[in-house]
Amino acid sequence: MATQLYQRQVDNANERVVERRRFPRIRLQIPLFIRGTDAQGNEFLELAKTLDISSIGARLISPKPIQVQELISLTVPAPLPRSPEFGECGTPPISARVLRTESSAEMEVAAVEFLRPLD
Repeated sequence: MATQLYQRQVDNANERVVERRRFPRIRLQIPLFIRGTDAQGNEFLELAKTLDISSIGARLISPKPIQVQELISLTVPAPLPRSPEFGECGTPPISARVLRTESSAEMEVAAVEFLRPLD
């Protein structure tokens, strides 16, 4: 069962939508790799990007359809310098669950919830 992440209310006087999220979202496009398993059981690795992100989830654009409730791994392809502070190069993968999807002719938009909040 998906966690309710926000409440949506419409202020009829001003015709605006007010969202009360537990964690603020920022509109930020970050390239990332999505690793998962498709409906046929084949593993895939696709380059995608975020549309927005918070500490508990993100909205992604992917060229490959992703299934609701699928567990995926997200990796930002950004090399980090070697140092005691950063350890090995690269960023650790982020485990996430797909909450919902929207399809268009060329892209799939997916809302994902991170299994552990980002620090």
